[in-house]
Amino acid sequence: MKTKFQFSAFILLIGMTVSCQNNQTATNQKQTSDSTKQTEQKKLSVMDTAKWNKTEEEWKKILTPEQYAILRQKGTESPGTGKYNMHFEKGKYTCAACGYELFSSGSKFDSHCGWPAFDDEIEKGRIKTKTDVSFGMKRVEIMCGQCGGHLGHVFDDGPTKTGTRYCVNSASIDFKEEKK
Repeated sequence: MKTKFQFSAFILLIGMTVSCQNNQTATNQKQTSDSTKQTEQKKLSVMDTAKWNKTEEEWKKILTPEQYAILRQKGTESPGTGKYNMHFEKGKYTCAACGYELFSSGSKFDSHCGWPAFDDEIEKGRIKTKTDVSFGMKRVEIMCGQCGGHLGHVFDDGPTKTGTRYCVNSASIDFKEEKK
């Protein structure tokens, strides 16, 4: 009887060991697979970043002088002069430097400030922000979430339900008309 019990215990122990090794192998394979996916995602992120990490000379070749002054040197256009200030067609507004979709026409409103105004970005994370203390003022600069190009500033005085006013330079954006 003692021998049968020892034999059964031995078989059970071997079975558990093999089972644990199989589970560990499966876990290792899953971890390797997850690690590979993370590495691939990191490579894509790095490639995307590298795609927009251009020298100033490269940006000068891609952008018009006005776009370069605004998007890369944080300039601004004169109020009321931009082509999208009083533009209210249906579609999407994209970064003029990289084509990243930033705003929907549904979020655009006339703020009477002389620049295109939007009350929300098309999707969270499309716009980066940074404190700007230039010219003796404290403001919040807005930049393209993909290439980092300067777009304008954001204020909390918007008349819509969001209370936000993204004040954008026309030269920093392009427009893609909604297909009918």
